[in-house]
Amino acid sequence: MVGQPIAEILPPPDESRKHDNRGLAVFDTEIATARGVKIRVDFAETIMPDHPGWRAITLHVPAISRRLGYSADRTAGARAAVGAAAMLAHEIKNPLSGIRGAAQLLDAGELTTLITTEVDRIAALIDRMQDFSDTRPLPLASENIYPLLTHARRLALAGFARGIAIEERFDPSLPPAHINRDALLQIVINLLKNAREAVADQPNPLIIVTTAYRHGITVSSAPGKPRLPLPIEICVFDNGPGAPPDIADHLFDPFVSGRREGQGLGLALVDKLTRDMGGIVQYAREGIPEMTVLRLLLPRATS
Repeated sequence: MVGQPIAEILPPPDESRKHDNRGLAVFDTEIATARGVKIRVDFAETIMPDHPGWRAITLHVPAISRRLGYSADRTAGARAAVGAAAMLAHEIKNPLSGIRGAAQLLDAGELTTLITTEVDRIAALIDRMQDFSDTRPLPLASENIYPLLTHARRLALAGFARGIAIEERFDPSLPPAHINRDALLQIVINLLKNAREAVADQPNPLIIVTTAYRHGITVSSAPGKPRLPLPIEICVFDNGPGAPPDIADHLFDPFVSGRREGQGLGLALVDKLTRDMGGIVQYAREGIPEMTVLRLLLPRATS
């Protein structure tokens, strides 16, 4: 390999031709070697300031598809959840209304109160599952994400995260994102709730929300979709213990939860809404000391 042009050994991805004067990161891309062997990798090309004209190339295998929570199995799981939600809504919710009405006609007492409370709880669960059955395209627009992040933080501190430190570490120069306001607000609230539950047993619970602009990041959010730049990054960190290793790769699958009382729908809905906006969501353990991070990568608004 020494002394030969890099293109003769390992032709770079097509995206590298558009980034002649800066670094490049391409996740989950296919590269064909000079001998015709095809591999899927994360490709990163970095300029070396101390050596003009030189670049450092890093290939990471397996590709980022696992870390970004995207796989063919996950897509199939989402489709199965859509079908299950539609079926359950039709087959269960209507009888629940009848049960609740009958309970209210009985004499008021502890047992009838228990019946109506449990019916309401099950109906609320069905409502959450119905979110998966909505396959209509989300209306997207150019939005400043900071008012949404501030609103989500205020809601958390006033309710489920009362008394928990939620730090903000924002990039003040972040441009508008191409998103749906309601969807992003619901995503961030779900991530903050997830973080709050994760730090419940920590002596000094901490949640951190960060933003950043990531140059050169391009990914495909689903099979068959074009590779798009996703430079807008929103992260929610917590100092909880993280997901159990046996489910870490399946956190975004419906009905998978690391908590005994968990329903496994919160992060699955986060994944669905993020993909509906053309973005991706990632779970990781990072930093020293190690923290859990749920990372959103979203498209930048074009105008």
